[in-house]
Amino acid sequence: MGRPAAGCQRPAVKCQWANVVGGVARSLLPAPRSISFSLLPKPQTQMSERVHLWAAAGRLAENRTPAALATVARQRGSLPMASDAKMLVTKDGDRWGTVGGGCVEADIIEQALTTIETGLPTFVHHTLNADLAGDLGLSCGGTVELFLEPVTASSEMAHLCHAVSTGIQSRTPVTVLTKLDWSDGPAKAAMVGAEIVSVGRGVEMSSGEVADYPRTGGATLVDEARAMFIERFQRLPRVIIFGAGHVGVAIAKVAASAGFYVVVSDDREDFANEDNVPDAHEILVGDFNAVIDRLAIDEDDYILATTRGHSYDASIVERTAASRARYVGMLGSRRKKEIIWKALREAGVPSEHLERVRTPIGLDIGADTPGEIAVSVVAELIRRWRLPESAEQSTE
Repeated sequence: MGRPAAGCQRPAVKCQWANVVGGVARSLLPAPRSISFSLLPKPQTQMSERVHLWAAAGRLAENRTPAALATVARQRGSLPMASDAKMLVTKDGDRWGTVGGGCVEADIIEQALTTIETGLPTFVHHTLNADLAGDLGLSCGGTVELFLEPVTASSEMAHLCHAVSTGIQSRTPVTVLTKLDWSDGPAKAAMVGAEIVSVGRGVEMSSGEVADYPRTGGATLVDEARAMFIERFQRLPRVIIFGAGHVGVAIAKVAASAGFYVVVSDDREDFANEDNVPDAHEILVGDFNAVIDRLAIDEDDYILATTRGHSYDASIVERTAASRARYVGMLGSRRKKEIIWKALREAGVPSEHLERVRTPIGLDIGADTPGEIAVSVVAELIRRWRLPESAEQSTE
């Protein structure tokens, strides 16, 4: 099913805001259609890098291909790598993920190959001082400690890696514990939701124990007392895009590439389909109000109203402004905001609820095309996700 003609996007109803009584133009909206929820298969383009990496580790363990994982454990200073950077390396030099690139990554690859040979986990330290950074043309410096571990060739290891990959992709909280001492053999366990998957012996896990681990300080933790390396994968942030027009589709593509779990909803099957929105993890077809009724919206959600008509956007804002969502935004101009906010206030929506709704959405970079708008919007979502304390929403 290809992309429908642009003319199909025009709403079949007129927005007569003077008729708003006791709600936002309920009578002006089309009759609700039956709603169908489809959880799409996850093609490679829809997987995050981390999901890819764990899935690849599972395949390597199944195929008995020698490999090792390198994960950032601790770091100080300004370094060219994410705080939870991870890389998978095979004996033949194939790689998934990155720990920053350049000479540091080259050294870590060599050390990972040594880990494959020894079959034992270890920590390695790297320092990027001012002199070395300057020689490399970098404006950063600091120290990093990485945890290296073999990917053992066993069905247990394959099962654990695939379980972690599936858990991350399905937005299920995952905690992985790896024993630092493998003198008695590999010892690793993962809690994926309520399920515990183990490799070898020596790692005991319980939901209470996992809940006791500190939630601050990054995604990895070295537990010196228990001699464990701990990795925590919280649920992927979810972007819920109402409206599968040009801008909604562009936002879905950029958001998926940035690591968000993307849900797209539209009441038109000609738009809400995998051919039109290939980057969405889920596509929900049906009346927008019915979709909202079925969604369990929480603080990991980012809601965007990007539909084809004022009445649809107004209804979505009315239903979600007071929700637990971390971000609620509406595509449109300041003039559109004035019209809709006036109607919503007349319909009884409290001003304090509307104050948290962002519109226009996106960082001000002069965006004009759907692709540019998508970049500006997703950049704002990333700031809200990564720097919540410095990204308070504004309706200005």
